[in-house]
Amino acid sequence: MPKKYLQKNVLEATLERLEIIFLNFDNIYFSVSGGKDSSVMVQLANIVAKKLNKKFDVLFIDLEAQYKHTMEHIEELKQLSQVRDFYHIALPMALRNAVSVLQPKWICWEEESKNLWVRDMPEDAINIDNCPFKWFVKGEEFEDFILQFANWYQNKYKGNVACGIGIRTDESLNRFRTIAFQEKKIRFKNYNWTTKLKYNEKHINVYNFYPIYDWKTEDIWGAVSKLDLKFNYIYELMYKNGLSIYEQRLCQPYGDDQRKGLNQFKALEYDTWSKILNRVNGVNFGNIYCKTTALGNIKSCKPEFMSWQQYAIFLLESIGIYNRDLMMHYYRKIKKFMIWYNKKYNVSLKDIPDTADCKLENQKKVISWRRIARAIEKNDFYLKRLSFAQTKTDDEELKRLIHTWDNLLNKNTITDDKTLQKVIGTM
Repeated sequence: MPKKYLQKNVLEATLERLEIIFLNFDNIYFSVSGGKDSSVMVQLANIVAKKLNKKFDVLFIDLEAQYKHTMEHIEELKQLSQVRDFYHIALPMALRNAVSVLQPKWICWEEESKNLWVRDMPEDAINIDNCPFKWFVKGEEFEDFILQFANWYQNKYKGNVACGIGIRTDESLNRFRTIAFQEKKIRFKNYNWTTKLKYNEKHINVYNFYPIYDWKTEDIWGAVSKLDLKFNYIYELMYKNGLSIYEQRLCQPYGDDQRKGLNQFKALEYDTWSKILNRVNGVNFGNIYCKTTALGNIKSCKPEFMSWQQYAIFLLESIGIYNRDLMMHYYRKIKKFMIWYNKKYNVSLKDIPDTADCKLENQKKVISWRRIARAIEKNDFYLKRLSFAQTKTDDEELKRLIHTWDNLLNKNTITDDKTLQKVIGTM
């Protein structure tokens, strides 16, 4: 059978989707970041809401260390005529920091770091002093907050709730899967651009909807031009600085994807950048190496000019600049690892290969400098990736390090290692 195509463009389709939502839900909020996609989404929603004489709310999570142009654009969005409540959240949340081995996550708006804040606390923001959310705890994950807010919002207004999210499927495979593969998901009236939300493994009366899911980047800027919409001026500066419209990334610039454009921060907003250098661990490293594959986790790779041996030593020395004790901890365990391989397989230091078969490395069956470097990259305190087990000696050393270097290793530093989290949590 030949394929059937809608006889309408994506702008017309989105306006129809928004009208469906406003006619079927009394309480609607849109999640915005200040980026181009969510900005266009919420401004189109304002057009439809005004036509139908409806109101809606907006959720914006302020990440503190952001472009000032983003915050200026957020202030523009607050002035939209149909906005009822604008939830400007400035709470101490844990955010991904993909540019640091020592601080894989950092906490924005942390009271203890107030003297280092990139900006003053916005006057109208929900912060730790006026927080209405009894469930919130310091260091909460961004993703957890989104779910908890949805549940709180539904309990506040009752009935069915709709949450608009401005993601587009052509930006990533994960975003495509969110929309396309919904056989097991509950949809609103079987619309493929909606899905019922789960909270604590149970469905709640909140539907996420994705009104611009089928848009391309060109469509976003086409709508801005055609409808004379407001936009974040930082995109204009990015374009003038050499980034195409497809390369521009905005939200949480220290994340796994966004860090690729981290060197733009310094060029576009130097004053903001100078403050961030003291605020987020590793951003200058990210500024230097963001165009290489030196940064990352599974896909990580050394800079081209380094061997894996040089890269492993570089990582150790980088840690040593901030915390010599932690560097020596890794050094002793790596040395023990090498001695074991020398005794077991007669592999001396000079015979350790730079790389080995990836499959065997992942199965922990061979020694290589790449395997050693990636264990350091992952901030693997126990070096389980080098086949070490957690020991009482390691636990005691961890406790000593935490007490000695509280600013670098504590419960607020937050690591992805569950074993490490458990040990720190018991202290």
